[in-house]
Amino acid sequence: MADTPTMGDSDVQVSRDFVGYTKIVIASAITIAALLWGADLFRRVGLNILTQQFVAGMLGLCLALTFLHFPFRRGSTRNNVPPHDWVLAAIGLAAGLYLAVEIPNLVDLVLMRPRDGVIAGGALLVLSIEALRRSTGWALPIIVVLFLLYGLFGDFVPGMLQGRATDIERLTAYLAIDVNGMLGLPIIVACTVIIAFLLFGSLLSATGGAEFLSDLSLALMGRYRGGPAKIAVLASLLFGSVSGSAVANVVASGVITIPWMKRSGYSPARAAGIEAVASTGGQLMPPVMGASAFLIAEFLQIPFSQVLLAALVPAILYYLALFIIIDLDAGKAGIKAIPASELPRAGAVLKAGWHYFLPFVVMIYALFSLNWQPQMAVVAAIGALLVTALAFGYKGKRPKIADLFASIYRTGLGALDIIVITAGAGMVIGVLSLTGLGFSLTLTLVSVGEGNLFLLLLISAVVCIILGMGLPTVGVYVLLAALVAPAIVELGVLPISAHLYVMYFGLLSFLTPPVAVAAYAAATIAKADPLSTALHSMRLGWTAYIVPFLFVSSPALVMQGAPLEIVLATSTAVFGVFLCSVGMVGFMVRPLGPLHRLVFFVTGILALVPYNAFAGADYTDVIGVLLGVVLLGWEFWHRYSAARRIALADALAQSPE
Repeated sequence: MADTPTMGDSDVQVSRDFVGYTKIVIASAITIAALLWGADLFRRVGLNILTQQFVAGMLGLCLALTFLHFPFRRGSTRNNVPPHDWVLAAIGLAAGLYLAVEIPNLVDLVLMRPRDGVIAGGALLVLSIEALRRSTGWALPIIVVLFLLYGLFGDFVPGMLQGRATDIERLTAYLAIDVNGMLGLPIIVACTVIIAFLLFGSLLSATGGAEFLSDLSLALMGRYRGGPAKIAVLASLLFGSVSGSAVANVVASGVITIPWMKRSGYSPARAAGIEAVASTGGQLMPPVMGASAFLIAEFLQIPFSQVLLAALVPAILYYLALFIIIDLDAGKAGIKAIPASELPRAGAVLKAGWHYFLPFVVMIYALFSLNWQPQMAVVAAIGALLVTALAFGYKGKRPKIADLFASIYRTGLGALDIIVITAGAGMVIGVLSLTGLGFSLTLTLVSVGEGNLFLLLLISAVVCIILGMGLPTVGVYVLLAALVAPAIVELGVLPISAHLYVMYFGLLSFLTPPVAVAAYAAATIAKADPLSTALHSMRLGWTAYIVPFLFVSSPALVMQGAPLEIVLATSTAVFGVFLCSVGMVGFMVRPLGPLHRLVFFVTGILALVPYNAFAGADYTDVIGVLLGVVLLGWEFWHRYSAARRIALADALAQSPE
């Protein structure tokens, strides 16, 4: 092949031959189309395009690019595109464009099984599953195929899960054309919202924003004990929220932060575990939440800003626990801060890159004050980012035009897996709707839980972790929102709490063995044992296993209720997180014995449980807070007494006989 010059980014290399240019054109078209849709320019110029038409065309472009970019054998090196992949790319593009043109005529004929719709839709279904396999592996395609088989033969399944009889033509037409199928809500959100946010993240990196965030993290956290680990947490939090992928965040930031931590005294497994937990948490932190927030808002038909507010306190508790454990671990192990001579000055960093905050301010203002749609808000943020970055740059360097064009190409390429994942999720949702399986699954889970909310939550947590294993973030949430969340809502839980619950436990599959893809990716970088890394990750991310139970039982933790209730529940939860973390680490101002650690942890749990979680919880809250104050007072008194004894001994040693 011809030389492969870099397009403004070391990770984006394309050949100068026909294949390379074709990929650039298609990937750029995907990104630009999403941006134009987000800015509502199609309507403004008089093109009244239905959302399903737009999405069908985007899926066609995505399939064409997928077969040109990913080889048949996943993980192998692609040196050329074989003829059969050109054929598949052409069929996928033609089928998507055909439906994009004809959907207004076909949508009312779904039950009549229109022949052209069945043929074009069948091609899209089959090619989407193969594209899903090439881009993500076998797990999700197998799940989709099993649901399709259920759609055809569900009437033969005995018991509560028996489905309605259907045939292949009706199933194909419904999944390919109906708004509840493949071209439904998940892929609509992916094509109209998520791609624009991916572009924002890519441009932030290309314009020096990622370097600014890394330098700022180093300046703010490097001077404290355990500084390298705290830098890793802050950098992964900032970048992970907009990256859309826990594993991508691990790889992007871990290559820098993990070596830092190892050099400062952290074991490889512990360093990798910190990075894995910090990167996974980025998917839980507003304002972007790795794209899942948009899907939650669309599923529940609530304002995007409401989702962000609901997710704020649980995310703060998650990162607060991680910071506390890192600090206490560092004190226990004697891990020192980074020498001041190696740290940038915060003032200098802010002076050079203060303008990178402006796009986020614009986005938040547009979302909360102007009530704009997320896609409009991020387009405004992108505009602000380009203006400020081109005007100021970072450290005297302004982005090149080639870097900006490379971001457009990279975004289109990076959106492939998200689009095919949401297409596959749409097939699953379509089968649930057409066969009645969604209603049956809800009844089955509620029946297994026997009407006991706590038992149902435990069962659902296990199901979420199992179903989420190996799947990307968006796929995890969409699948669980369709399969598990309705059962939790059925027992009286607030819908927003139920959806955040399944998202949390779905993401915990990134940290929980046997799959734990985020932990294993970090272990590879750290050259650590994967299982040991995963176990460290579970310990560090312990709040994610407990807090979802709390915000399900107490709406105050998802910003639902009177202000005083929210303040009380949040305050006691923060105190409880601190006490539990002390108990888990076994260190505060001195090392703690096993019994002392147990008392701290149990006291923390009592304080952590919100006072309005259940009848009598106000008493456990009061007991936990009072006992916690006593424990902390005892520890500080011990430190004060020890300091006085040392001072007295020094004074006696220095006094004349």
